[in-house]
This record gives sequence, structure tokens and C-alpha cells, in this order.
Amino acid sequence: EMNRRMTGQLASFHFAPTQRNAENLRRENVEGGIWVTGNTVIDALRYTASGEGFSRPELSDIDYVNHRVVTLTCHRRENYGKPMRNIFEAVRNTALRFPDVIFVYPVHLSPVVREAAGELLSGVANIKLIEPLDAVDMHRLMARSYMVMTDSGGIQEEAPALGKPVLVLRRETERPEAVEAGTVKLCGVVQDDIVTMAERLIRDKSAYEKMAHAVNPYGDGQACRRIVDDILWYFGRREQPAEDLA
Repeated sequence: EMNRRMTGQLASFHFAPTQRNAENLRRENVEGGIWVTGNTVIDALRYTASGEGFSRPELSDIDYVNHRVVTLTCHRRENYGKPMRNIFEAVRNTALRFPDVIFVYPVHLSPVVREAAGELLSGVANIKLIEPLDAVDMHRLMARSYMVMTDSGGIQEEAPALGKPVLVLRRETERPEAVEAGTVKLCGVVQDDIVTMAERLIRDKSAYEKMAHAVNPYGDGQACRRIVDDILWYFGRREQPAEDLA
């Protein structure tokens, strides 16, 4: 946070992913130009998620055509202990209720996470515990998934760009725009709540479609173009800056 604040005070250009991010900068009395461009990670997904293959054979072996796949991530320190056990028990119960749905969990390297995952999630046929993935394989896995369950931050922006509903396994999120847009739902860490929300998206097609087709507030894949156009305008090489992301 110290580095972010210092960089914000020194920078002349501020390319904010959302209008709310831009307003936060203005409230901090940041000097320099502020443009709303969307997040460049959404641009990157157009390249990483569009490929066909995986570098990991365990991902290639999954039948994405005949089975719905749920991508799971869980690693935040705030969830260590009882909250993480609740999450894993909810995932286990959901997997047992829906044996035709495959849950893929790249398990974080933290010993705390690996111990809990091994105890509560191993031994279930449709839960695949695998080693952590690089960005390309992770994006391609999400692109082929039915939905995502996560306590990650960035995935809350990435998965909706792929049309995948996200259940956030946390009590709160620093991505309120996603909640307001309807691309993610905040589940909390109570076991029954997580099972209920996951089951609804698996069973209720209309609820699923509503989330899958909500507009991602973090960008439309044109952030890099806007940034280039804004820089060109600033240096007098273009008549108008790019239009901000709505």
C-alpha cells in the first residue's frame, strides 16, 4: 500500500480500470491526468485464453464437452482455519451431490492450504487436486469451465470476461463493481450458504445465464488501445483522448 501511494503521487498518467477507481484517485488528491481505460488483464485474456492446448496433461484429460467443470481457488490467509474448512466441506458436499460436475482445484503451495485440501477434498472422484498453474493454463481452464469458485482478487475480474459466473469465497471483496454488475456473488464462508449458491447456479439455468451475460465492469478488451491513444493525445500526436470506459 505504501508503494502504491508513493507511485500514485509520482506518476503523471493514471489509467484506472473503473470509474470508481478513478474517483478513489481523485479523493486522494492525486496529481496528473486520470483516464478510465479498463484493466489490461482483460486485453491479455484475448491471447491467453483463446488457445486450444494445455501444457499440463491432467487438464487435457478432462472431458469438457460432456461434463461441467468448476474451477476452484482458495488460498487467502484470512480464510485459514475454520473458514477454509467450511469452504472445502461445502465444495466436497456439492461435488457429492453433483457427481457429473468436475471440480478442478490447483492447490496453493501453502502447507496450511495443502493439509486442509488433502484432508477434506481428496478421495472424491469428481474433485481433481492438481499443482498450481501458470497464467495461460489457468485462463484456458477458466474459459472451458462452467463457473468459478474463488477467494482470489484478480479472478473476479478475469472470469467474467470469459462469461463465467464467479462465487466469491470471502466475507467481503475489494471488487464491489463486480458485485453491483452481477458478474460475481459474495458467498461468505458459511458452509450452507456456499452450497446453496453453488447448487443454484448448477440447477437454475436462468440464474446462471443472468450472471454469465452480465457486463464485466473491468473492461472490454480495449484498455491498451485507450492507453496508447491517451498518451498520444497528451503529447500532441492526437486531437482527442480516447473515450473513457463507460
